[in-house]
Amino acid sequence: MSPIIVKALQLLLSLSILIVLHELGHFIPAKLFKTRVEKFYLFFDVKYSLFKKKIGETVYGIGWLPLGGYVKISGMIDESMDKEQMAGPPQPWEFRSKPAWQRLIIMLGGVTVNIILGFLIYMAIIFTWGTSYVSMEDIPDGYEVAEIFEKYGFRDGDRILKVNGEDFKDATDINMFLFLRDVQNITVLSADGSTKTIDLPEDIGKTMFQEGVMEPFDIRLKPILDTVVADRPAYKAGLRNGDKILSVNGTKITWWNEFQKEVKPKEDQKIDITFLRDGSEQTISVKTDEKGTIGVYPVFYKINREQYSFVESIGKGFDYSYWKLHDYIAQFKYVFTKKGATQIGGFAAIGNLFPPVWDWAAFWSTTAFISIILAFMNILPIPALDGGHVMFLLYEIIAGRKPNDKFMEYAQLVGFVILIALLLFANGNDIYRAIFGK
Repeated sequence: MSPIIVKALQLLLSLSILIVLHELGHFIPAKLFKTRVEKFYLFFDVKYSLFKKKIGETVYGIGWLPLGGYVKISGMIDESMDKEQMAGPPQPWEFRSKPAWQRLIIMLGGVTVNIILGFLIYMAIIFTWGTSYVSMEDIPDGYEVAEIFEKYGFRDGDRILKVNGEDFKDATDINMFLFLRDVQNITVLSADGSTKTIDLPEDIGKTMFQEGVMEPFDIRLKPILDTVVADRPAYKAGLRNGDKILSVNGTKITWWNEFQKEVKPKEDQKIDITFLRDGSEQTISVKTDEKGTIGVYPVFYKINREQYSFVESIGKGFDYSYWKLHDYIAQFKYVFTKKGATQIGGFAAIGNLFPPVWDWAAFWSTTAFISIILAFMNILPIPALDGGHVMFLLYEIIAGRKPNDKFMEYAQLVGFVILIALLLFANGNDIYRAIFGK
Protein backbone atom coordinates (compact mmCIF):
# COMPACT_ATOMS: atom_id res chain seq x y z
CA MET A 1 0.00 0.00 0.00
CA SER A 2 1.26 3.47 -0.87
CA PRO A 3 2.80 5.42 2.07
CA ILE A 4 0.50 8.35 1.21
CA ILE A 5 -2.58 6.12 1.54
CA VAL A 6 -1.30 4.66 4.83
CA LYS A 7 -0.82 8.19 6.21
CA ALA A 8 -4.25 9.26 4.95
CA LEU A 9 -5.97 6.27 6.57
CA GLN A 10 -4.20 6.92 9.87
CA LEU A 11 -5.21 10.58 9.73
CA LEU A 12 -8.84 9.68 8.97
CA LEU A 13 -9.03 7.15 11.82
CA SER A 14 -7.31 9.49 14.26
CA LEU A 15 -9.56 12.44 13.44
CA SER A 16 -12.66 10.24 13.61
CA ILE A 17 -11.77 9.09 17.13
CA LEU A 18 -10.90 12.59 18.31
CA ILE A 19 -13.93 14.30 16.77
CA VAL A 20 -16.44 11.78 18.17
CA LEU A 21 -14.94 12.00 21.67
CA HIS A 22 -14.69 15.81 21.50
CA GLU A 23 -18.36 16.11 20.57
CA LEU A 24 -19.27 13.63 23.31
CA GLY A 25 -17.64 16.11 25.66
CA HIS A 26 -20.40 18.57 24.70
CA PHE A 27 -23.16 15.98 24.28
CA ILE A 28 -22.92 14.28 27.69
CA PRO A 29 -23.14 17.41 29.91
CA ALA A 30 -25.87 18.80 27.62
CA LYS A 31 -27.94 15.66 28.23
CA LEU A 32 -27.14 15.71 31.97
CA PHE A 33 -28.51 19.26 32.14
CA LYS A 34 -31.59 18.16 30.15
CA THR A 35 -30.67 20.21 27.09
CA ARG A 36 -31.97 18.94 23.77
CA VAL A 37 -29.31 17.87 21.26
CA GLU A 38 -30.79 17.83 17.76
CA LYS A 39 -27.77 16.47 15.84
CA PHE A 40 -24.56 14.57 16.57
CA TYR A 41 -22.33 14.41 13.50
CA LEU A 42 -18.94 13.05 12.58
CA PHE A 43 -17.77 15.29 9.70
CA PHE A 44 -19.95 17.96 8.11
CA ASP A 45 -23.16 17.09 6.27
CA VAL A 46 -23.20 19.92 3.72
CA LYS A 47 -26.33 19.25 1.61
CA TYR A 48 -26.36 15.52 2.37
CA SER A 49 -25.12 12.79 4.75
CA LEU A 50 -23.33 9.51 4.16
CA PHE A 51 -25.34 8.05 7.03
CA LYS A 52 -27.94 9.28 9.50
CA LYS A 53 -30.36 7.77 11.98
CA LYS A 54 -32.67 9.42 14.48
CA ILE A 55 -32.67 7.93 17.96
CA GLY A 56 -34.96 9.70 20.40
CA GLU A 57 -34.68 13.45 19.82
CA THR A 58 -31.18 13.31 18.26
CA VAL A 59 -30.12 12.58 14.69
CA TYR A 60 -26.78 10.74 14.62
CA GLY A 61 -24.88 10.85 11.34
CA ILE A 62 -21.69 10.91 9.29
CA GLY A 63 -21.13 13.75 6.86
CA TRP A 64 -19.07 13.64 3.68
CA LEU A 65 -16.78 16.62 4.42
CA PRO A 66 -14.03 15.50 6.84
CA LEU A 67 -13.17 18.92 8.26
CA GLY A 68 -14.52 18.31 11.74
CA GLY A 69 -17.79 17.44 13.41
CA TYR A 70 -20.50 19.03 15.51
CA VAL A 71 -23.41 18.69 17.88
CA LYS A 72 -26.40 20.95 17.24
CA ILE A 73 -27.80 22.01 20.59
CA SER A 74 -31.25 23.56 20.71
CA GLY A 75 -31.37 27.26 21.46
CA MET A 76 -27.70 27.95 20.78
CA ILE A 77 -26.22 30.37 18.24
CA ASP A 78 -23.64 28.22 16.49
CA GLU A 79 -22.37 27.41 13.00
CA SER A 80 -25.86 26.30 11.92
CA MET A 81 -27.03 29.97 12.22
CA ASP A 82 -30.58 28.75 12.95
CA LYS A 83 -32.24 32.18 13.24
CA GLU A 84 -35.77 30.77 13.04
CA GLN A 85 -35.36 28.76 16.21
CA MET A 86 -33.77 31.71 18.02
CA ALA A 87 -36.66 34.00 17.00
CA GLY A 88 -39.12 32.02 19.11
CA PRO A 89 -39.55 32.27 22.89
CA PRO A 90 -36.96 30.34 24.97
CA GLN A 91 -37.97 26.78 25.82
CA PRO A 92 -36.92 24.99 29.02
CA TRP A 93 -34.96 22.36 27.07
CA GLU A 94 -32.93 24.94 25.16
CA PHE A 95 -29.32 25.93 25.76
CA ARG A 96 -30.22 29.62 26.18
CA SER A 97 -32.60 28.76 29.05
CA LYS A 98 -29.93 27.08 31.16
CA PRO A 99 -27.91 28.85 33.87
CA ALA A 100 -24.62 30.32 32.69
CA TRP A 101 -22.56 27.85 34.75
CA GLN A 102 -24.27 24.90 33.04
CA ARG A 103 -23.70 26.41 29.59
CA LEU A 104 -20.05 26.99 30.50
CA ILE A 105 -19.60 23.33 31.45
CA ILE A 106 -21.24 22.21 28.20
CA MET A 107 -18.93 24.42 26.13
CA LEU A 108 -15.78 23.37 28.01
CA GLY A 109 -16.64 19.68 27.71
CA GLY A 110 -15.00 19.08 24.32
CA VAL A 111 -11.68 20.70 25.25
CA THR A 112 -11.68 18.89 28.60
CA VAL A 113 -12.11 15.54 26.86
CA ASN A 114 -9.25 16.30 24.44
CA ILE A 115 -6.89 17.17 27.30
CA ILE A 116 -7.84 14.10 29.34
CA LEU A 117 -7.68 11.87 26.26
CA GLY A 118 -4.18 13.09 25.38
CA PHE A 119 -3.02 12.31 28.92
CA LEU A 120 -4.66 8.86 28.96
CA ILE A 121 -3.16 7.89 25.59
CA TYR A 122 0.33 9.01 26.61
CA MET A 123 -0.04 7.15 29.90
CA ALA A 124 -1.09 3.99 28.04
CA ILE A 125 1.78 4.34 25.55
CA ILE A 126 4.34 4.74 28.32
CA PHE A 127 2.89 1.78 30.25
CA THR A 128 2.77 -0.45 27.13
CA TRP A 129 5.93 0.52 25.25
CA GLY A 130 7.92 2.53 27.78
CA THR A 131 10.12 5.44 26.72
CA SER A 132 13.33 5.61 24.72
CA TYR A 133 16.41 7.77 25.14
CA VAL A 134 20.01 8.09 23.98
CA SER A 135 22.49 8.61 26.79
CA MET A 136 25.67 10.67 26.45
CA GLU A 137 27.69 7.48 26.95
CA ASP A 138 26.10 6.18 23.73
CA ILE A 139 27.47 9.06 21.66
CA PRO A 140 31.19 8.88 22.49
CA ASP A 141 32.07 11.18 19.58
CA GLY A 142 29.71 13.92 20.77
CA TYR A 143 28.04 16.41 18.47
CA GLU A 144 28.98 18.37 15.39
CA VAL A 145 28.20 21.95 16.39
CA ALA A 146 26.73 24.51 13.98
CA GLU A 147 28.96 27.46 13.23
CA ILE A 148 26.61 30.01 14.80
CA PHE A 149 26.91 28.16 18.13
CA GLU A 150 30.69 28.13 18.11
CA LYS A 151 30.70 31.82 19.03
CA TYR A 152 29.15 30.88 22.38
CA GLY A 153 32.02 28.48 23.11
CA PHE A 154 30.69 25.12 21.86
CA ARG A 155 33.03 22.88 19.85
CA ASP A 156 32.74 19.74 17.74
CA GLY A 157 32.95 16.67 19.95
CA ASP A 158 31.19 18.29 22.91
CA ARG A 159 28.84 16.13 24.97
CA ILE A 160 26.14 17.71 27.13
CA LEU A 161 26.14 16.93 30.84
CA LYS A 162 23.66 19.42 32.28
CA VAL A 163 21.04 21.91 31.09
CA ASN A 164 20.21 24.73 33.51
CA GLY A 165 22.20 22.85 36.14
CA GLU A 166 20.16 19.64 35.86
CA ASP A 167 21.32 16.30 34.46
CA PHE A 168 20.46 15.93 30.78
CA LYS A 169 19.14 12.48 29.96
CA ASP A 170 18.34 12.25 26.23
CA ALA A 171 21.01 13.40 23.77
CA THR A 172 18.40 13.74 21.00
CA ASP A 173 16.38 16.36 22.91
CA ILE A 174 18.85 19.24 22.99
CA ASN A 175 17.72 21.01 19.80
CA MET A 176 14.09 20.94 20.91
CA PHE A 177 15.06 22.26 24.35
CA LEU A 178 16.97 25.16 22.81
CA PHE A 179 14.11 26.05 20.50
CA LEU A 180 11.12 25.70 22.84
CA ARG A 181 12.37 25.63 26.43
CA ASP A 182 14.04 28.26 28.57
CA VAL A 183 17.68 27.16 28.30
CA GLN A 184 19.92 29.55 30.18
CA ASN A 185 23.14 27.54 30.32
CA ILE A 186 24.62 24.23 29.23
CA THR A 187 27.45 22.28 30.86
CA VAL A 188 29.48 20.30 28.33
CA LEU A 189 32.24 17.70 28.41
CA SER A 190 34.68 18.66 25.66
CA ALA A 191 36.60 16.22 23.46
CA ASP A 192 39.80 17.00 25.43
CA GLY A 193 38.15 15.85 28.69
CA SER A 194 37.58 19.31 30.18
CA THR A 195 34.17 20.58 31.34
CA LYS A 196 32.72 24.05 31.09
CA THR A 197 29.39 25.79 31.58
CA ILE A 198 28.27 28.05 28.74
CA ASP A 199 25.68 30.80 29.20
CA LEU A 200 23.21 31.40 26.39
CA PRO A 201 21.21 34.51 25.42
CA GLU A 202 17.49 34.59 26.20
CA ASP A 203 16.51 34.71 22.51
CA ILE A 204 18.53 31.66 21.44
CA GLY A 205 15.44 29.99 19.94
CA LYS A 206 14.71 33.11 17.89
CA THR A 207 18.29 33.12 16.61
CA MET A 208 17.96 29.49 15.51
CA PHE A 209 14.69 30.25 13.73
CA GLN A 210 15.94 33.35 11.93
CA GLU A 211 19.18 31.68 10.85
CA GLY A 212 17.37 28.53 9.73
CA VAL A 213 19.58 26.40 11.99
CA MET A 214 17.03 24.16 13.67
CA GLU A 215 19.52 21.42 14.61
CA PRO A 216 22.66 23.18 15.87
CA PHE A 217 23.74 19.97 17.63
CA ASP A 218 24.06 16.99 15.27
CA ILE A 219 25.15 13.68 16.79
CA ARG A 220 28.40 12.59 15.14
CA LEU A 221 28.43 9.11 13.62
CA LYS A 222 31.34 7.32 12.02
CA PRO A 223 30.89 6.76 8.24
CA ILE A 224 30.58 2.98 8.61
CA LEU A 225 27.72 1.37 6.73
CA ASP A 226 25.28 -0.62 8.82
CA THR A 227 22.78 -1.19 5.99
CA VAL A 228 23.18 -1.19 2.21
CA VAL A 229 19.69 -1.73 0.80
CA ALA A 230 19.49 -4.51 -1.79
CA ASP A 231 18.66 -3.51 -5.37
CA ARG A 232 19.41 0.15 -4.66
CA PRO A 233 22.21 2.08 -6.46
CA ALA A 234 24.86 1.63 -3.74
CA TYR A 235 24.34 -2.15 -3.56
CA LYS A 236 24.40 -2.52 -7.32
CA ALA A 237 27.64 -0.51 -7.46
CA GLY A 238 29.33 -2.83 -4.94
CA LEU A 239 28.99 -1.26 -1.47
CA ARG A 240 28.24 -3.68 1.39
CA ASN A 241 27.44 -3.62 5.10
CA GLY A 242 30.52 -2.81 7.18
CA ASP A 243 32.29 -0.70 4.54
CA LYS A 244 33.87 2.49 5.88
CA ILE A 245 33.54 5.57 3.67
CA LEU A 246 36.87 7.38 3.23
CA SER A 247 36.06 10.03 0.60
CA VAL A 248 33.36 11.25 -1.78
CA ASN A 249 34.43 12.84 -5.07
CA GLY A 250 37.89 13.33 -3.61
CA THR A 251 36.66 15.02 -0.40
CA LYS A 252 37.85 13.30 2.77
CA ILE A 253 35.05 11.94 4.96
CA THR A 254 35.53 11.63 8.72
CA TRP A 255 31.93 11.72 9.93
CA TRP A 256 28.61 10.63 8.50
CA ASN A 257 27.17 14.14 8.35
CA GLU A 258 30.06 15.07 6.03
CA PHE A 259 29.02 12.22 3.75
CA GLN A 260 25.43 13.54 3.77
CA LYS A 261 26.61 17.00 2.77
CA GLU A 262 28.51 15.58 -0.21
CA VAL A 263 25.75 13.24 -1.39
CA LYS A 264 23.09 15.86 -2.00
CA PRO A 265 19.54 14.73 -2.83
CA LYS A 266 19.81 15.26 -6.57
CA GLU A 267 18.52 12.80 -9.16
CA ASP A 268 21.00 10.98 -11.45
CA GLN A 269 24.05 12.45 -9.70
CA LYS A 270 27.33 10.58 -10.31
CA ILE A 271 29.34 10.03 -7.15
CA ASP A 272 32.81 8.51 -6.74
CA ILE A 273 33.08 6.82 -3.34
CA THR A 274 36.31 5.51 -1.85
CA PHE A 275 35.83 3.05 1.01
CA LEU A 276 37.76 0.67 3.22
CA ARG A 277 36.95 -3.05 3.29
CA ASP A 278 39.06 -5.73 4.97
CA GLY A 279 42.03 -3.36 5.19
CA SER A 280 42.07 -2.40 1.50
CA GLU A 281 40.81 0.75 -0.21
CA GLN A 282 38.43 0.54 -3.13
CA THR A 283 36.66 3.12 -5.28
CA ILE A 284 33.33 2.76 -7.03
CA SER A 285 31.06 5.09 -9.02
CA VAL A 286 27.36 5.25 -8.23
CA LYS A 287 24.44 7.30 -9.51
CA THR A 288 21.63 8.54 -7.30
CA ASP A 289 18.08 7.33 -8.00
CA GLU A 290 14.98 9.38 -8.76
CA LYS A 291 14.81 10.41 -5.08
CA GLY A 292 18.42 11.54 -5.11
CA THR A 293 19.53 8.75 -2.75
CA ILE A 294 21.71 5.65 -3.04
CA GLY A 295 20.29 3.47 -0.23
CA VAL A 296 22.87 3.42 2.56
CA TYR A 297 22.56 3.89 6.33
CA PRO A 298 25.28 4.23 9.00
CA VAL A 299 25.80 2.41 12.28
CA PHE A 300 23.53 4.37 14.61
CA TYR A 301 23.86 5.11 18.30
CA LYS A 302 22.29 2.78 20.84
CA ILE A 303 18.68 3.56 21.80
CA ASN A 304 17.84 2.65 25.40
CA ARG A 305 14.34 1.73 26.56
CA GLU A 306 12.89 2.33 30.01
CA GLN A 307 9.78 0.53 31.26
CA TYR A 308 7.33 1.82 33.87
CA SER A 309 4.81 0.29 36.23
CA PHE A 310 1.16 1.29 35.92
CA VAL A 311 1.45 3.78 38.80
CA GLU A 312 4.70 5.23 37.42
CA SER A 313 3.15 5.61 33.97
CA ILE A 314 0.40 7.85 35.40
CA GLY A 315 2.88 10.46 36.61
CA LYS A 316 5.06 10.08 33.53
CA GLY A 317 2.05 10.40 31.22
CA PHE A 318 0.90 13.58 32.95
CA ASP A 319 4.40 15.04 32.73
CA TYR A 320 4.72 14.10 29.06
CA SER A 321 1.31 15.64 28.25
CA TYR A 322 2.17 18.85 30.06
CA TRP A 323 5.42 19.34 28.13
CA LYS A 324 3.78 18.49 24.80
CA LEU A 325 1.19 21.21 25.42
CA HIS A 326 3.86 23.61 26.70
CA ASP A 327 6.07 23.10 23.65
CA TYR A 328 3.17 23.46 21.23
CA ILE A 329 2.14 26.78 22.81
CA ALA A 330 5.77 27.93 22.94
CA GLN A 331 6.23 27.59 19.18
CA PHE A 332 3.47 30.14 18.55
CA LYS A 333 5.90 32.98 19.22
CA TYR A 334 7.56 31.96 15.96
CA VAL A 335 4.31 31.48 14.04
CA PHE A 336 3.40 35.18 14.28
CA THR A 337 6.33 36.26 12.13
CA LYS A 338 6.70 36.63 8.37
CA LYS A 339 8.78 33.46 8.16
CA GLY A 340 6.69 31.58 10.70
CA ALA A 341 3.44 32.17 8.82
CA THR A 342 4.82 30.21 5.87
CA GLN A 343 5.41 27.20 8.15
CA ILE A 344 1.73 26.82 9.06
CA GLY A 345 0.37 23.60 7.62
CA GLY A 346 -3.02 22.08 6.89
CA PHE A 347 -4.25 18.53 6.57
CA ALA A 348 -1.23 17.38 4.56
CA ALA A 349 1.11 18.65 7.29
CA ILE A 350 -0.95 16.87 9.95
CA GLY A 351 -1.01 13.69 7.85
CA ASN A 352 2.77 13.79 7.58
CA LEU A 353 2.99 13.50 11.36
CA PHE A 354 2.06 9.84 10.89
CA PRO A 355 4.64 7.25 9.75
CA PRO A 356 4.51 5.83 6.18
CA VAL A 357 3.90 2.34 7.57
CA TRP A 358 1.27 1.33 10.10
CA ASP A 359 2.75 1.43 13.60
CA TRP A 360 0.35 1.42 16.53
CA ALA A 361 2.77 3.07 18.96
CA ALA A 362 3.40 5.91 16.50
CA PHE A 363 -0.30 6.13 15.61
CA TRP A 364 -1.41 6.55 19.22
CA SER A 365 1.42 8.95 20.01
CA THR A 366 0.46 11.16 17.08
CA THR A 367 -3.24 10.89 17.97
CA ALA A 368 -2.48 12.03 21.53
CA PHE A 369 -0.50 14.99 20.18
CA ILE A 370 -3.30 16.00 17.80
CA SER A 371 -5.79 15.73 20.68
CA ILE A 372 -3.72 18.23 22.67
CA ILE A 373 -3.48 20.50 19.62
CA LEU A 374 -7.27 20.37 19.17
CA ALA A 375 -7.78 21.26 22.83
CA PHE A 376 -5.54 24.32 22.56
CA MET A 377 -6.92 25.47 19.20
CA ASN A 378 -10.54 25.05 20.30
CA ILE A 379 -10.09 27.10 23.47
CA LEU A 380 -8.75 30.13 21.56
CA PRO A 381 -11.15 33.08 22.06
CA ILE A 382 -12.35 33.11 18.45
CA PRO A 383 -16.12 33.20 17.80
CA ALA A 384 -17.29 29.92 16.23
CA LEU A 385 -14.79 28.00 18.36
CA ASP A 386 -15.53 26.67 21.84
CA GLY A 387 -13.22 29.35 23.23
CA GLY A 388 -15.35 32.07 21.64
CA HIS A 389 -18.49 30.75 23.37
CA VAL A 390 -16.56 30.49 26.64
CA MET A 391 -15.39 34.10 26.26
CA PHE A 392 -18.95 35.39 25.88
CA LEU A 393 -20.19 33.21 28.74
CA LEU A 394 -17.49 34.58 31.04
CA TYR A 395 -18.54 38.09 30.01
CA GLU A 396 -22.13 37.21 30.90
CA ILE A 397 -21.12 35.82 34.31
CA ILE A 398 -18.99 38.89 35.12
CA ALA A 399 -21.28 41.57 33.64
CA GLY A 400 -24.51 39.92 34.72
CA ARG A 401 -26.09 40.16 31.25
CA LYS A 402 -25.92 38.32 27.95
CA PRO A 403 -24.64 39.81 24.69
CA ASN A 404 -27.71 40.28 22.47
CA ASP A 405 -28.55 37.64 19.87
CA LYS A 406 -27.83 39.90 16.89
CA PHE A 407 -24.32 40.59 18.19
CA MET A 408 -23.77 36.88 18.73
CA GLU A 409 -24.90 36.13 15.17
CA TYR A 410 -22.47 38.64 13.70
CA ALA A 411 -19.67 37.42 15.97
CA GLN A 412 -20.33 33.84 14.91
CA LEU A 413 -20.21 34.88 11.24
CA VAL A 414 -16.95 36.78 11.69
CA GLY A 415 -15.42 33.84 13.54
CA PHE A 416 -16.50 31.46 10.80
CA VAL A 417 -14.89 33.68 8.14
CA ILE A 418 -11.65 33.80 10.16
CA LEU A 419 -11.58 30.01 10.47
CA ILE A 420 -12.22 29.50 6.74
CA ALA A 421 -9.45 31.99 5.92
CA LEU A 422 -7.02 30.20 8.23
CA LEU A 423 -8.03 26.84 6.76
CA LEU A 424 -7.45 28.06 3.21
CA PHE A 425 -4.14 29.68 4.15
CA ALA A 426 -2.80 26.60 5.97
CA ASN A 427 -3.77 24.17 3.20
CA GLY A 428 -2.51 26.66 0.61
CA ASN A 429 0.89 26.43 2.28
CA ASP A 430 0.71 22.64 1.95
CA ILE A 431 -0.03 22.93 -1.78
CA TYR A 432 2.77 25.46 -2.29
CA ARG A 433 5.29 23.24 -0.54
CA ALA A 434 4.14 20.21 -2.54
CA ILE A 435 4.59 22.09 -5.84
CA PHE A 436 7.77 24.03 -5.11
CA GLY A 437 9.31 21.77 -2.47
CA LYS A 438 9.75 24.56 0.08
